[in-house]
Amino acid sequence: MHADTAARPGVDAGLRRVLVVLCATEIISWGVLYYAFPVLLPTISARTGWSLAVITAGFSASQVVAGLVGVPVGRLLDRHGPRAIMTTGSVLAVLALLALATARSLGWFTAAWLLAGVAMAGVFYAPAFAALTRWYGPRRVSALTVLTLVAGLSSTVFAPLTAVLNDHVDWRGTYLVLAAFLAVSTVPLHLWGLRLPWPPVEHDTGHAPSAVARSRPFLVLVVAMSLAAFSVYAVVINLVPLLTERGMTTSAAAVALGLGGIGQVLGRLGYARLSARTSVRVRTLLVLLVSAAVTVLLGVVPGPALLLVAGSVLAGVTRGIFTLVQATAITDRWGSVHYGQLNGMLTAPVMLTGAVAPWAGSALAAWLGGYPAVFVVLGAVGVLAAALSTASVPR
Repeated sequence: MHADTAARPGVDAGLRRVLVVLCATEIISWGVLYYAFPVLLPTISARTGWSLAVITAGFSASQVVAGLVGVPVGRLLDRHGPRAIMTTGSVLAVLALLALATARSLGWFTAAWLLAGVAMAGVFYAPAFAALTRWYGPRRVSALTVLTLVAGLSSTVFAPLTAVLNDHVDWRGTYLVLAAFLAVSTVPLHLWGLRLPWPPVEHDTGHAPSAVARSRPFLVLVVAMSLAAFSVYAVVINLVPLLTERGMTTSAAAVALGLGGIGQVLGRLGYARLSARTSVRVRTLLVLLVSAAVTVLLGVVPGPALLLVAGSVLAGVTRGIFTLVQATAITDRWGSVHYGQLNGMLTAPVMLTGAVAPWAGSALAAWLGGYPAVFVVLGAVGVLAAALSTASVPR
């Protein structure tokens, strides 16, 4: 089916439209729902009097909700495709941002983030990955690479844009502007751009979702990816405190973190070649081991600053590749028939550990007496994830 459709110009044009639309909507959705928050966080706390901890707890709760809702969303994706789900998710995102902008109590503010979590399940990577995996078939790796390359720029675009808006219209006005932008961009783009027929798939009793989900390789994969995500995302959030402990200024540490974003892009550019030359077992083990090694080095190398910046870039490279390792984990092992549902089951615990990672890094730093020790522990977690991943490939 995929080979035939790939040769038809009309279908190719439709596939290109889908990819362009998803690139645009992912960069906007991530930028507005995720990367605007850390920029606005200090202002929200200063204007409302709520503590940074309780405000961040609402945001973390949205990640938990997104992970849990992702499982039934994945089931719906397999049956009906992404158009209705992603359009509905965009509408809910608009409503959530309006609720955030008008929240006068901490309870209302937290409830708005819970609604935002439902929206995230419908507009973030999981449904976009499912769409490209089914529509692009054998060419999915190149499409997924393009998508993650573009979406990786969302913080580069929306962090400074949010800062400018915050300076002019404060945090409530910023969320109102961003809600309006979502309403006129991602809602019509999802409704118009995802109109391709959803390809039918043959019934696959050997890889039925319930059978796969109970299998040892799948359970091991879930644990390995969750541990890896905990290590990878804790590094992102806690890198600036580590570098400032090493003597770098906050602004220099922020630049180092930003250069890690460039590393993400570089890593993703090389993923197609890595995928072609390695088996899924070797590829997963290699990426997780290198990520763990870089994390440990950041913890044990005291300087100079240039070496620490290089470590930040390398951490970004492995983080960028990890995104694609996770995106292709299901299809590389069990095919694309039930990708949406199985990927939802995989993504849920990964998002949960990602939500806990920022708090856990700070808590570990207080317990261990500093961030260098935290990075050594995170590296050890990454090594454990790598070792487990070798048992995640079915026979």
